[in-house]
Amino acid sequence: MSETLAMGWRQYRLERRMFWRNPTAAFFNFLFPLIVLGLFGALFANDQTTLNRIVPGIAAMSVMTTTFNALAHNLVFLREEGVLKRMRGTPLPPGAYLGALAANAITNTILQVAIIATAGRLFFGIPWPRDALELLVFVAVGVVCFASLGVALSHAIPNFESAPAYVNAVFLPTIFISGVFYDVKHTPAFLRNIAEALPLKHLIDGLSGAMVSGRGLGSNLTALAVIGLWAVAGVALAVRGFSWESKRA
Repeated sequence: MSETLAMGWRQYRLERRMFWRNPTAAFFNFLFPLIVLGLFGALFANDQTTLNRIVPGIAAMSVMTTTFNALAHNLVFLREEGVLKRMRGTPLPPGAYLGALAANAITNTILQVAIIATAGRLFFGIPWPRDALELLVFVAVGVVCFASLGVALSHAIPNFESAPAYVNAVFLPTIFISGVFYDVKHTPAFLRNIAEALPLKHLIDGLSGAMVSGRGLGSNLTALAVIGLWAVAGVALAVRGFSWESKRA
């Protein structure tokens, strides 16, 4: 076990170095959410109520981009380029390798949420998170949920060239329907119903409670349950459809 952990740690450090050597990945993981936050923050600079929704919304979107989007793209690339197949034939245990990939995504999530929370405090009048436990719980459950769904989606993507289309076909409608940039209470009933069925809206609610209202974890148990159900479904689909082999093999 200790040897597996040591090998996983070395692989994790390698994944971090590879991430920072990829400017495109660094941009979309860190700079893009900040640019979006800056634009919407400027538009609603005099509307604190809206800012109180937008900052947790973009934090939730960051959880999705650093897990769902990143893992869906990366696993398709690694699978179709034969990297997964070759890695399986090395002495590195599969659990250590996949764990390092997951830990890399989790690290990006933690950094991004911290950056968004800091920017919200410094520039947009959002207090420091009022409930640290609620923040940690929702970020953790959100990571499991969206990471597993990203892995599950990667099974349906036939090649790396089509990965952006598949991922954005899920990501873009989700962030607009779920109320990343506005309160879903102001949308038509059918859109509210769709948002209530999706995990991102409930992650926004949980992060909003932790970062703005501070009502406590007990006030968002329904949101936590919905995200948990999606996480269970995502894990089941991710495990069931996982393949080390290229679809073109």
